[in-house]
Amino acid sequence: MMHKPPTDSDHQEIREAIRKLCEGFPLEYWRKLDREMAYPSEFVEALGRAGFLAALIPEEHGGAGLPLSAAAAILEEIQHSGGNGAACHAQMYIMGTLLRHGNEAQKRAYLPRIASGELRLQAFGVTEPTSGTDTGSLKTFARRDGDHYVINGQKIWTSRAEHSDLMLLLARTAPKEAGRKRTDGLSVFVVDMQVAKSAGLSIRPIRTMMNHATTEVFFDDVRVPAENLIGEEGRGFRYVLSGMNAERILIAAECIGDAKWFIDKASAYARERIVFNRPIGQNQGVQFPLAKAYADMRAAELMVREAIRRYEAGIDCGAEANMAKMLAADASWDAGNACLQTHGGFGFAEEYDVERKFRETRLYQVAPISTNLILSYLAEHVLGLPRSY
Repeated sequence: MMHKPPTDSDHQEIREAIRKLCEGFPLEYWRKLDREMAYPSEFVEALGRAGFLAALIPEEHGGAGLPLSAAAAILEEIQHSGGNGAACHAQMYIMGTLLRHGNEAQKRAYLPRIASGELRLQAFGVTEPTSGTDTGSLKTFARRDGDHYVINGQKIWTSRAEHSDLMLLLARTAPKEAGRKRTDGLSVFVVDMQVAKSAGLSIRPIRTMMNHATTEVFFDDVRVPAENLIGEEGRGFRYVLSGMNAERILIAAECIGDAKWFIDKASAYARERIVFNRPIGQNQGVQFPLAKAYADMRAAELMVREAIRRYEAGIDCGAEANMAKMLAADASWDAGNACLQTHGGFGFAEEYDVERKFRETRLYQVAPISTNLILSYLAEHVLGLPRSY
């Protein structure tokens, strides 16, 4: 491999196991799925059987009880292999809300079955068409009715909803009122998708420029048992917020994997492609963008490692998690551009996989949070500038 882990504590055994597993799902597999806009069920099942999707679940609940750095290694290596961890990455960070804020009955009911692969917790219902990233303005409402909540509303960009047994749903349980924080009155629920689909929940797939299995979800008087409320009513935004640093770090690790794939792919092609009786990699016009992409990737990788270090030490890592996500997304996008340019016309051909990965990594300039919002966060919380939103 061109890129070797910098330290012996970088979960090398896990990385090697992921590489071996991914060998069973070559580029042709992902290319075919992309062409058909199909979900990689076989790949997700293989990850589940091998225990990788249960990496962060405590051993007492049937998981491996590994730290966040192990999950980051898993997702980075999937991307570095040319695959797409977006098919299953949500399970890594959604579970944090259940782990930290769910009661013992909820943990016993769900975590062992998620760890065994019997259940998939892959859907995260937060964003709405009218509010976007302004979570405090969401309108989906859960009204208490006896021992149930009745939910009405709409979510968008709820990826993997068609392939998930459980959804973590953020809904309003109290009206938005003047003088209160916008995020007050929001609550989190675990929704049994199979039950809900027969009781008023409908899902509409959204076709996008990459194969992301994303959807729009509609709730029409969907009844959810009150026992599915996580934690206290009205404190849901705080519960979800506590998992956002992990989400940003894990997405950043995926972007590092993407950047490594692009750099490896482009470097190999530049060494082999002969034009004007010389390999194109001999030309500085080809060399320099790849060398710059490599340097940017390594710098971003170090920020990802620093964010992980702080997260695992229990130190506030909001700034580091956001910077890691932004820098890694920039690094993967720049590496993708350099890779496509290196391949010239062949980069646009499906069989080279460059255009597929190019489309896939572009998403992370926008999701799970846009670069502009990260810059606003840093401006306010690190530089002490006036709040802009």
